Amino acid sequence: MRQIVLEAPRQLVGQVVPPVVRQPHEALVRLHRIAICGSDWHAFDGAQANYTYPRIIGHELSCEVLEIPENPRGVRPGDRCAIEPHLTCGVCRPCRLNRPNCCESMKVLGVHVDGGMRGLMTVPVERLYKSERLSYDQLSLVEFLTIGAHAVARAGVVAGEDVLVVGAGPIGLSVLQFALTAGASARIIEKVEFRRRFAGRFGVEVLAEYDGRPALVVFDCTGDGDSIARSFDFVAPAGRLVLVGQYLGMIPFDHTPFIRRELNILASRNSHHQFPRVIGMLERGEIALEPWITCRMPLAEVPSVFAELAGHKNYIKALFEVQDSDL
Repeated sequence: MRQIVLEAPRQLVGQVVPPVVRQPHEALVRLHRIAICGSDWHAFDGAQANYTYPRIIGHELSCEVLEIPENPRGVRPGDRCAIEPHLTCGVCRPCRLNRPNCCESMKVLGVHVDGGMRGLMTVPVERLYKSERLSYDQLSLVEFLTIGAHAVARAGVVAGEDVLVVGAGPIGLSVLQFALTAGASARIIEKVEFRRRFAGRFGVEVLAEYDGRPALVVFDCTGDGDSIARSFDFVAPAGRLVLVGQYLGMIPFDHTPFIRRELNILASRNSHHQFPRVIGMLERGEIALEPWITCRMPLAEVPSVFAELAGHKNYIKALFEVQDSDL
């Protein structure tokens, strides 16, 4: 079996490893697609919080179930599934409050523990979400959509509210998708022309830079320190700033205007029970994912192409396909 390991920043290598051993509470799965997240690019550059090395990256995953114990979820061998990568303890205070995305012992596949850039892996049964209708391509993109779904729910966006999304990468676009689903009036800011053109598919106003019009709800999805600091100035009085992108460092902001406008700052981490909702929307055709996949290639090519992909922005989602030869 082959796996792709990020041994250190900018050092991706392929390795052959021993067979995977399944524990009683786990399923053995065959990976089919690995979608790449912006955090994977940052991890490659050594500029992302939480990653440790060496690490098999990859947390946006779809798989085929090979072996699984009897379970109340009804998942069986042969099922196509999305994998929720968030491993939680179930006993800490946030977990007991039904906020497992804030688990004090959170482990994320591909971040804190090894992820999906390999042929086979084991996954806790409760982290599998099956679909009889969705393709492996679609299932691999469920995870990033749940990030946007959770951010919009966390902000409590309601119909008619004015929303400004900063950053039209995949996470920003997923936030835009669910803000529109909630009935908001939305705009989006993006520096990169390719991404601005893609954002135009949503029928919203797309800006290259802030135009001086504050919004009631602002989502910063960039993970860039300077952008996050500027986003404080984009929020209208009595408004909400939601920080979705992660940044490794301190963020300064001007305290007096923040107090005068009585702003709320919200953090949005991962997702919160959004997998069933997003899968249902995809099955009903409420979100079309095919245009999002703008780059695909075999898993075996990752070590030779990853650095080049990380250095340009002319894609929305890059998808790596696991071949039979990777098993």
